[in-house]
Amino acid sequence: MILSCQNITKSFGGDVVIKHASFHIEEHEKAAIVGINGAGKSTLLKMIVGELEPDEGIIAVSKDKTVGYLAQNEVIDSTRTIYGEVLSAKQPVIDMEQEIRQMEGRMDKVPEQELEAFMEKYERLVHQFELADGYTYRSEVTGVLIGLGFSEADFSKTQAELSGGQKTRAALCRLLVTKPDLLLLDEPTNHLDMESIGWLENYLLNYKGAVLIVSHDRYFMDKIVSKVIEVFRHQANSYTGNYTAYAQKKAQVRAAELRAYYNQQQEIKHQEEVIAKLKSFNREKSIKRAESREKLLDKMQRLDKPVDELTEIHLRLTPSVTSGNDVIRVEHLAKSFDGKKLFEQVDFSIFRGERVALIGNNGTGKTTILKILNEMLPADAGEITLGTNVQIGYYDQEHQVLHPQKTLFEEISDDYPHLTNTQIRNVLAAFLFTNDDVFKRIGDLSGGERGRVSLAKLMLSEANFLILDEPTNHLDITSKEILENALVHYEGTVFFVSHDRYFINRTATRILDLHEQQVFNYIGNYDYYLEKRDVQRASQLLPKINAGAAAQAAVTDAAAASAKAETGGREDWKQKKMQQAAQRKIEQELRKVEERIETLETEKQELEEEMADPKVAVVSAKVMELHSQLVQKDEELEALYEKWEELTNA
Repeated sequence: MILSCQNITKSFGGDVVIKHASFHIEEHEKAAIVGINGAGKSTLLKMIVGELEPDEGIIAVSKDKTVGYLAQNEVIDSTRTIYGEVLSAKQPVIDMEQEIRQMEGRMDKVPEQELEAFMEKYERLVHQFELADGYTYRSEVTGVLIGLGFSEADFSKTQAELSGGQKTRAALCRLLVTKPDLLLLDEPTNHLDMESIGWLENYLLNYKGAVLIVSHDRYFMDKIVSKVIEVFRHQANSYTGNYTAYAQKKAQVRAAELRAYYNQQQEIKHQEEVIAKLKSFNREKSIKRAESREKLLDKMQRLDKPVDELTEIHLRLTPSVTSGNDVIRVEHLAKSFDGKKLFEQVDFSIFRGERVALIGNNGTGKTTILKILNEMLPADAGEITLGTNVQIGYYDQEHQVLHPQKTLFEEISDDYPHLTNTQIRNVLAAFLFTNDDVFKRIGDLSGGERGRVSLAKLMLSEANFLILDEPTNHLDITSKEILENALVHYEGTVFFVSHDRYFINRTATRILDLHEQQVFNYIGNYDYYLEKRDVQRASQLLPKINAGAAAQAAVTDAAAASAKAETGGREDWKQKKMQQAAQRKIEQELRKVEERIETLETEKQELEEEMADPKVAVVSAKVMELHSQLVQKDEELEALYEKWEELTNA
């Protein structure tokens, strides 16, 4: 075990973030921490590296083990070049190399009596140098830089010349080449394109140390981790397996908890009804039985209803009108900036009902294409033709369509003046903005909050063609899943840019790959694209789909599904009828038992009243006869009560 966290608790002010959380990481293990925004994931990492102190609990790292940490949006304050900064992480190896060279330069001048000791020291140093990969460290630095998306032309740039995302990538490069025993990464894929993420996946899979990642990238976690630590309602729960395995187990646990809760609620209601019925008989035996059941009910440990950490966003995307079959046609599109050509001769069409993902490396022009389609940028060349009744709804990753000075309420009311104040508040509440939240300024919101406002406006637009630029940026996993479900059930057409491969896999029906200034077409999701990409690029051919065969397969599949549904429907109907008949039989028998109980209770009361008559009490033979009848009725009642309880529990 390289890391142990026991009963960790952390609060800020009066707000508890983590409470009695426990988990551990084994040497060489790859694990992920997941949870909604604000759950305390980054707080956990900061406590592990000592940037924050836990209020309670123990964090222990194995003796002599090194820990490396990359914070979100971390930057390096340095005047060095990118290459020089990353190379500086190898300073101990550089120092060894310099010492070796110096010793080699002095070797022929060492006195003979000192030569043996000198050579022993030299050989030890060379051995240490070899163990530290001293002969390959420069190529390692170059490989990491190129792998994470820097070109050799970038190597000579200083930190001041880099964007925020490039600075974070440079910090990640520097950390990776230090090779700590435990690597802590907070959202490492945020500023990487798909090829760089793929490179990082392979690097971490082969990394000899342990890795603990905070991430919302589900595809990335599926590839790398064998354990998921979920921070949920201040607790830490560990699940074995990758993200998909965790999600399945989590769903099973939640389903089991819900079943247990509803079963208990049903049992409580049933017992309360039984108690009320027993009391209604108004006899000593039935009242005692009712009291006994009440005591058992009071002792029952009540289960709380399982709830999600995040209130569900109510996202329903509904087009107001149906577009024509041809939604958009793009021909010979070209765009350059400052003499640098992004793309040219780009051709593609999108048809009604498709969900098309536009992918490619950073800087290839994906967002530019979306802005051209949305008339936010002019094209240098080409034609764009919209189909009949096409209404565009645009989601901008930079949220430039939002007005920073407006409040949330004004942002909605100004664009949709027909909505009442109550309707506006209801829409914002559906996206988790309640009470005074609606009067916050757009400019004061976090990236995730601005994303939710943009989604709210998208829903209100009732558009039939959605153009989305990185819609999952700043969203936690729960919010991503809500958006995915909304898009999958959307009856319009979607064209989107995303680096989220899990999101693409779940939503895309077709992929356009913008590569080397051209667009390549793949009919399928991201996994299909990976399978066909290299062959496609090499041949420079677009895939040809046998429409007739595909249509015939679809018809065959539909017919098979219909037949299966029909057969299954008949079986379900028979089963349902049998269950209904059995239930009616139980209800009829229950009514007969209750009627007999009431009759016997009445007869028993009459016998007791007769025995209490002074005239009867002096006739011993009559008393004996009445007592015998009472015993018989008590015995029958006892059997009936047991039968009644058995039937009510059926």
